[in-house]
Amino acid sequence: MTATQATGRLGSRSSHVVVAGLLLGASIAVIVGTAFTTEEPVPGIPAPGPFVNYGVPIVRVLLDVAASLVVGLSLLPKLLGFDRPDRTEPVMRRAREAAVTAAWGWALAAFTAIVLQTAELYPDRFPTPGLVMQYVGDVGAGQGLLLSGACALAYAGLGLLAVRFGEKVPAELRIIVAFFGLLPIPVTGHAVNSVWHDPIMIGMEFHVMGSAAWVGGLLAVILFVARDRELLARALPKFSKVATVCLAVVGVSGLISGLSTIALTPGTELPGSLFTTGYGILVLAKVACVALLIPLAAHIRFRLLPAVVARRGTAVMAWAATEITVMGVAYGVAVVLTRASVAG
Repeated sequence: MTATQATGRLGSRSSHVVVAGLLLGASIAVIVGTAFTTEEPVPGIPAPGPFVNYGVPIVRVLLDVAASLVVGLSLLPKLLGFDRPDRTEPVMRRAREAAVTAAWGWALAAFTAIVLQTAELYPDRFPTPGLVMQYVGDVGAGQGLLLSGACALAYAGLGLLAVRFGEKVPAELRIIVAFFGLLPIPVTGHAVNSVWHDPIMIGMEFHVMGSAAWVGGLLAVILFVARDRELLARALPKFSKVATVCLAVVGVSGLISGLSTIALTPGTELPGSLFTTGYGILVLAKVACVALLIPLAAHIRFRLLPAVVARRGTAVMAWAATEITVMGVAYGVAVVLTRASVAG
């Protein structure tokens, strides 16, 4: 085996570890969080079974991961630049193909979530196409998922053009379509009926977009760039600046959204409900995840980044894998949070 083959095989194995960490962290958080917040069924009232109870949040977190990866891969050309196509094009060719695959996964997860949420709303009826259409027509969450899935399909079509014609299909256009597909996602969660509804929803939009850019961007850099020291030295400093902004946006918007939802929901109050309700405990769990991400991100930026810029070998893959695993847990908690009863 040559040194190049050995490096490639090691890099592939490391990439698998990164993806596995993200999905494992998210899955565990979803399963534990759902079990923690599931309420006892009311006698005499039909209730969805475990397949639906656990299937909905699992599919939703897969949707979030796929959408974030699409966003990150769309940002990758801007991180790498366009002045060295001989060096960047082989990477971008693989990234564009991966973005199309992730977009198909995003669309599939969105449409599957619609079917499962239909079954959740009508537990005593089979989710026929007619019933699913009724759900989409009557429920805002269904409309939001449908629009998000449609945007994912539009991105897949655009991505196929990018696979064929390269960067002649502007990266900016792919970024806009990817972010636009994120906008309906907050509609599928909690909505507080108060005069603060619109500001809270805007904050949630920024929260979702910031999370996607942060998680997806880090995934894109680690999976497609980390094995090339020259390209990593170009991309990581730019991403680090983006990640710092995303961290601030995600932390502030998430905290405001969670606390505002508790404060404005009848029957709950701050700070007591943070410790006495499932929703409040989930808010604290998500805050803990963000708090844990801060030193991890700081270590990469302030300790490892100078060595990366100097083209020296670092443990950036291991640290990034740890950060992404914590991000996966945060994603899982966030999905359960959107489904948990605020007052329960």
